[in-house]
Amino acid sequence: MVTRTVRPASAVDADPGLTPVGALPGVGPALAASLARLGLERVQDLWFHLPLRYEDKTRITAIADLRAGERAQVEGVVEAVERGFRYRPQLKVAIGDASRQTLLLRFFHFNRAQAEQLLPGTRLLCYGEARHGAQGLEMVHPNYRRLDEAAAATVDEALSPVYPTTEGLGPKRLAGVIGKALALLPPAAQLELIPPEWCARHGLTSLRDALLYVHRPPPDAHLGQLMLGRHPAQQRLAFEELLTQHLSLKRMRAAVRQRRAPQLGGTGELRQRLLAGLAFRLTAAQQRVGEEVGRDLVQPRPMLRLVQGDVGSGKTVVAALAALAAVESGCQVALMAPTELLAEQHLRNFRHWLQPLGVEVEWLAGKVTGKARQRALARVAEGASVVVGTHALMQEGVAFARLGLVIVDEQHRFGVQQRLALRDKGRDGDLVPHQLVLTATPIPRTLAMSAYADLDVSSIDELPPGRTPVQTVAISNARRIEVIERIHAACREGRQAYWVCTLIEESEQLRAQAAEVAHAELSAALAGFRVGLIHGRLKPKEKQAVMDAFKAGELAVLVATTVIEVGVDVPNASLMVIENSERLGLAQLHQLRGRVGRGEVASNCVLLYQPPLGQLARERLQVMRDTNDGFRIAEKDLELRGPGEVLGTRQTGQLSFRIADLARDAHLLPAVQQVGEYMLAEYPRQTTQLIERWIGGAARYAHA
Repeated sequence: MVTRTVRPASAVDADPGLTPVGALPGVGPALAASLARLGLERVQDLWFHLPLRYEDKTRITAIADLRAGERAQVEGVVEAVERGFRYRPQLKVAIGDASRQTLLLRFFHFNRAQAEQLLPGTRLLCYGEARHGAQGLEMVHPNYRRLDEAAAATVDEALSPVYPTTEGLGPKRLAGVIGKALALLPPAAQLELIPPEWCARHGLTSLRDALLYVHRPPPDAHLGQLMLGRHPAQQRLAFEELLTQHLSLKRMRAAVRQRRAPQLGGTGELRQRLLAGLAFRLTAAQQRVGEEVGRDLVQPRPMLRLVQGDVGSGKTVVAALAALAAVESGCQVALMAPTELLAEQHLRNFRHWLQPLGVEVEWLAGKVTGKARQRALARVAEGASVVVGTHALMQEGVAFARLGLVIVDEQHRFGVQQRLALRDKGRDGDLVPHQLVLTATPIPRTLAMSAYADLDVSSIDELPPGRTPVQTVAISNARRIEVIERIHAACREGRQAYWVCTLIEESEQLRAQAAEVAHAELSAALAGFRVGLIHGRLKPKEKQAVMDAFKAGELAVLVATTVIEVGVDVPNASLMVIENSERLGLAQLHQLRGRVGRGEVASNCVLLYQPPLGQLARERLQVMRDTNDGFRIAEKDLELRGPGEVLGTRQTGQLSFRIADLARDAHLLPAVQQVGEYMLAEYPRQTTQLIERWIGGAARYAHA
């Protein structure tokens, strides 16, 4: 965790932003500790702790007017209550209103006292997302409060911001603390760090006004604009956040380029033997990118290169060739992947290719414990040539003899501190390892220049010959039974299928619940076939056991959340169904689809959607039907600028965005780069302050 310098309370008048949160009225040690878990240690951290979304509790919607996929507030009277225990306990509460329609409230986590309060005749005010259920619309775990029989329901006067929070810190309490921090906002001129002439040139609103607006939207605020992140106040904050990211990456690149790196030329013998033993020939794109990497490795300054390529384009072979260059030069290689599933896939490939050449490949992940871990650590310290693993590679106690090359796969799933921690394992004075970053998410050039401004970018823009494109269809949820019958037919033929639940919600708990509901439905419909379930709330060992069973063919169908987006390779899986596909960005849909079409059997992807489709959703699904080209899909995703991120996750290459979205805000990037170059040259102090404001630990980033 980055340690920040927090000024004492006496500094309030000079710079209220650097005041410790403990100086705010009502913030004692326990609350300050909870805030610190969110990285909120200073008053300005609270200013820039921005809402994830907004809830509109300013009006009540009739049940008859509810639409699936929309959040709304309804008032109703409990008409019936049922407690069920099929598959797992659940509480179902039916409410009705004057529109003479019924809405089902479904609870998976409840206690006896809660159930006893929800008796027939009880008036409720509920807020949640309406979704299609077996008997019509329903809400899963809505927020609700009981109303007096005669009293009129009171509604909020303005939109309610929803903030990222942590265990033990309720949303109302957090909002109250943020309100106290906002009272200390200094005058606009004191708050600005971007030169005024550049703010005027690019039509940027006042930072002070922008902060007040997003934290306290007025009653007449445009909810649609705010929900899409396109309000001028949000765009002002997104501009500053993107600018900060750009500045931090440019500083990091300049600092790293000042260091030395081992020159990894080698004899080329191992690389030639690897190429001769492969069952396939490299594509022209693989050869070109391999040469670019090779030229970097022989330089005395550190390589910082991103290799991007579509699913199945052959990035791993390029990484293996780079690894052999390091081994031939007497250096070690560390390959880090974000999940054990993906790391194990790399382990299998590297052992298959490198061990016949006499190069041992060591395995180090969280599941390696006890004596096996001690033996692995000893071999790494003694100079094991290649080490493949997960975050475990960065942990204390892992020591390399001479680390010359760090390979990071799916970089956007790691924060910059994690990448630096692994690189520092090979630091020897001014000497640092080369870095090679891989990603299966094709990135448009504009976004690559922003998200990976500290890296040179190479593209493997050609797929190996003979790969059969996945046939993609979009089908309304009204035909869900037909889709399940199609899965049944595939299972009878001995094939396997994925069923992906993509509930877009900050809560991993709700994602897991959506998957559990689908798992129960498919288990009942596919009698005689085993249906597995995997989601983010399972422990790593449980996830691995399910994946191993699916790979071994013991499970016919795997119901999963998007945890299977990257790194799962099951050639017999030839059918994928993606629920609520209209809600996902193109990049994520493409990543998910890449899990099928890995064997010789023709594969299919079914995009299940909830009608009616909006214009953006219709265009996204049409693109998925029209093409399997990841680069074309990424460009289209940027053009549409719809919800969902081109990079597939809010955590891009270097930092986790609070408000910016690289797909949505791509139009800001040219101006961001102009302002960034000017500030780096003319305003170094303000540059440091911006990085400290948005990221923290400025010295750590500046001297990476």
